[in-house]
Amino acid sequence: MAGIVYLFICLAVGWELVLRFGGNSSCRTDTAFSGKIIKGGGQPIPEWFVRLPVSFLAGTLAVTWAVYLAALCFQKLSWPILIADIVVMGAAVVLLLLRYCVRRKRRPSEKAFGKNIVQRILKVGKASADGKTSPDRRISAGDAIFLVLILLLAGILMGWTFFVKDGVLYTGYSVFSDFSPHIGMIQSFAKDGNIPTQYSFYAGEDIRYHFMYQFLVGNLTLLGLRIDWAFNLVSVLGFTGACMLLYVLAARITERKVCGYLAVLFFLFRSSGAMFDFLASVPSGTGILEALRTNTEFIGETPNESWGLWNLNVYCNQRHLAFGMIGLLYLLLAFLPGVYRAAGSIGTKTASASGGTGTVFGSFKTLFFTPEGWHVHCFGPAVFAGLLLGGLAFWNGAVVVAALLVLFGIAVVSDRRLELLIMAAIAAALTLLQSALFVDGETVSMAFRFGFLAENKTLFGAAEYLGKLLGLLPFVIAAAFLLGNTVNRRLIGASLLPLLFAFTISLTPDIAVNHKYIMISVMLLGIFAAEFTVRMFESRAFGGFLLKAAAVLLTICLTATGIYDFRTILKKNGPNRSIQLSLTDPLSTWIFEHADSDDIFLTPQYALNRVVYGGAMLYNGWPYFAWSAGYDTNYRAAQVKAMYEADSTETLKLLVEQNQIRYIIVDRDARTSTDYTVREDIIAAAFRPVYEEGEGEWKLTIYDTLLCAGES
Repeated sequence: MAGIVYLFICLAVGWELVLRFGGNSSCRTDTAFSGKIIKGGGQPIPEWFVRLPVSFLAGTLAVTWAVYLAALCFQKLSWPILIADIVVMGAAVVLLLLRYCVRRKRRPSEKAFGKNIVQRILKVGKASADGKTSPDRRISAGDAIFLVLILLLAGILMGWTFFVKDGVLYTGYSVFSDFSPHIGMIQSFAKDGNIPTQYSFYAGEDIRYHFMYQFLVGNLTLLGLRIDWAFNLVSVLGFTGACMLLYVLAARITERKVCGYLAVLFFLFRSSGAMFDFLASVPSGTGILEALRTNTEFIGETPNESWGLWNLNVYCNQRHLAFGMIGLLYLLLAFLPGVYRAAGSIGTKTASASGGTGTVFGSFKTLFFTPEGWHVHCFGPAVFAGLLLGGLAFWNGAVVVAALLVLFGIAVVSDRRLELLIMAAIAAALTLLQSALFVDGETVSMAFRFGFLAENKTLFGAAEYLGKLLGLLPFVIAAAFLLGNTVNRRLIGASLLPLLFAFTISLTPDIAVNHKYIMISVMLLGIFAAEFTVRMFESRAFGGFLLKAAAVLLTICLTATGIYDFRTILKKNGPNRSIQLSLTDPLSTWIFEHADSDDIFLTPQYALNRVVYGGAMLYNGWPYFAWSAGYDTNYRAAQVKAMYEADSTETLKLLVEQNQIRYIIVDRDARTSTDYTVREDIIAAAFRPVYEEGEGEWKLTIYDTLLCAGES
């Protein structure tokens, strides 16, 4: 119950922040950026399609950061996170009540707070005291169906890949790998520990992974929500919120609701040539439907597609990505009006200055060397946007980088350039501040690496790779660019910047993590693919029928692979295709109750297992996770080998002391490792076992390095 109260407080705090600092234009949903009424549905898009997701994001960032920083202050107490929860939640409630009282005093006729929130969301337009009509907030049938379908899809994705049944935690095969460090981090916080924070798969040093989403889930678990409810609930809210904002953004750009629906469809179900490559590879004599039915792997010929690197599976195993996308999409809603104003202003002034014919030089001069291009319309929303984006740095750093890239592209063609500069400066300052707090040394290692995952690291090789990866989408975007208006061309250019970044720059040792930048570009470009497709369908050329048929066929081609990927997600997960961990497992329970975040475990290279679920801090867990975050896993692998193979108790004790090891686990994985030969006799002679289970080859023993062998 306390966890649900926490989320409601986050939403209420966020609602007040957006209401006070967000600016009215950023939450408009009744008109397009061009000023025209959005077509379709009979009713305008409800304003709460923007306010609710952004309030959830802003409030969660504000409250959770406050809890974390308070926990740092209380770290020497027995329950730092829980005490921080009580202090922050209590302060938030007091401030919300004070805010309500001030508003009530200013407007005595206002109804109760809860009823006011409901009215804001659902109220029907009615005449006010001065005879004016308030905006109609009724939801159209199309928007209602859209919202229900998105919630249903989000629930299926999150609930089918991670759930508890009969006291057993099921983690699906398509997500368990990434969930290994996620669950380890969540459980380290759920036991009211890991403050200050360490990476659970490389314990004893700083934290370079953006961990705050895991802190939120761990805190909700600490407050009483079962881990699957805690993880799935915020994931469903984040995923649904991102889809709602993408819909609104697309509708405001294209002036059509149907384009918004289609843009979300293209976002959910990716464009790729993978489906057609798969069908072409079906052996002669094998039925196509049978091949599609029996396949259980993600399809695609580009590297790492078997991971589900490009489809909805990403939002199942990287759940903080959709949460961060809410911030990116909101910032676009907030700042895109400046692009449209600048386009109108530049066109008028350039044409006037050149005698009625605009020039590129004239546009450039008008854009950069007139006061209008650097005018600050309002400082408050710019500061709020900077705090929002900067606050995301340790929730999902890739979203912050992608947002800055897209907003840079927008700033070049906007009359709100100085506001965007203020926003970027605040976001950068907050990011550097967080990095200084959490990371020892450099936070990123920037390197030029052209070609991303393309086998041929040339311009034509990268183009070939993109063709295989994205299918028809590049051709549709090229057509949309050529046939689109000036503003759309500028927005397409800005949307391409994260993709260009992914193909040229690497911030981590693992270039594959750049896939998130490409996915963000594809999400934004899907808006213009949707508009192009809808215009084809609406065209009356050739009698209209042929283009309508072509638009339907194009939509099928752009979504077929993604729809099949969704089917594969369902096939790869579920009760029979999951890593299963008992919530009451004695080993997990012992670790959860006896070990804290200062107790480092020497273990084999674990991924997701009972030890990880217990919240153990691993000296060197499965190395991919720590390596991709920039840690020196080779050094620790050598130290693990030295400790497990130590040929004397003196040597072992010295190594254990140097590496700050509290517990040593010897189990079947350690005994059968090909990296070292365990000297269990030396370990047993040096330290006393404090936990044992199983027999023979399957025996597991935990040795406490603070207790010498023979001590009682």
